[in-house]
Amino acid sequence: MAYTNIDDPSAFFQTALYTGTGSEIVVTNDGNSDLQPDFIWIKNRDDFSNHHAVNTSIGSTRNLFVNKSDYEEGQAQSVKSIQSDGFTLGTWDGDNVNNQRFVAWQWKSNGGTTASNTNGSITSTVQVNQDAGFSIVTWAGTGVYNKTVGHGLGATPAVVIVKNRASADTSYDDWWVFHHKTSNPINRVLALNETAAEVGSTVFWSVLPSSTIFGIGGSTNAPRYTNGASQDYIAYCFAEKQGYSKFGSYVGNGNVNGPFVYTGFKPAWFMIKATSASGGDSWQMVDAKRNPFNRHSGVYNKLGANSTSYESASTAIGGDFLSNGLKVRATDSGWNTSGRTYTYMAFAENPFTTSTGIPTTAR
Repeated sequence: MAYTNIDDPSAFFQTALYTGTGSEIVVTNDGNSDLQPDFIWIKNRDDFSNHHAVNTSIGSTRNLFVNKSDYEEGQAQSVKSIQSDGFTLGTWDGDNVNNQRFVAWQWKSNGGTTASNTNGSITSTVQVNQDAGFSIVTWAGTGVYNKTVGHGLGATPAVVIVKNRASADTSYDDWWVFHHKTSNPINRVLALNETAAEVGSTVFWSVLPSSTIFGIGGSTNAPRYTNGASQDYIAYCFAEKQGYSKFGSYVGNGNVNGPFVYTGFKPAWFMIKATSASGGDSWQMVDAKRNPFNRHSGVYNKLGANSTSYESASTAIGGDFLSNGLKVRATDSGWNTSGRTYTYMAFAENPFTTSTGIPTTAR
């Protein structure tokens, strides 16, 4: 039986669904625990629109668009304030259109409280929740290759997502993703705002992450990807926590009786990316709130992190959320082409077994 120190994952991650009004509204979470979010990712489910992300390290009125390489911009009428169990939205139509449905994925870090970190060769500012394995890291780029940045987790991150906040040069400024299950993590990268498979390159990561640092500016030719001179960067760092989070991979079989992906918990949220394909498969996101039941009622209402498209449903997409993982029941190339490798990020609704030995129920 899986053991966990996190009996209630809703203390650290929750999904909120709401319908826009066009007027100021308060979005309140409904999990077992109150959750004061530090990282909020919002998408309109009913219309073509950008994904946008805010965090409390740099202020909730500063937006980055997850599906674009654009620089950070201020939006005072987006997330106007953070509450002890949710957030307040203004009148911006990016996240509050009258009678349209939205989803907000939320992670808790440290209530906006940051600290200086000197573990790396570049001093960073970190907001850390070591219990949940999540930190928000900012630093000023130096333009020098082979540098490191401290993340504060006290554990080795499995996923690091880096974005340049200051520039919109599409040659450099995608959302660069380190995932420990790419084919060769030290010189492979994914782009959260693109459909491309993993790319082999030495320009992103100077060294593999450790329990204290991750590497940036991996090449003398182009340190700017992750450490450009006079550029401001942000990174979201995730370490695995048993019973709460899992960042792994699986190989597709091309069959509706697809692979079983063991996580050690009943999933609340799954994001999957085909990494070994040469074609253009989107990042695919499903969650237990938009998909409260399994197959045929389903876990196949998807959104793509790289896409402005509205929510779509297809029985060729997705699978079943089980008490201890995901059973893929898809033939879509974004989920289950035979022989293709897929990486994923997953967060829990319930651990498979609590710290006191209580098992979770199936859906």
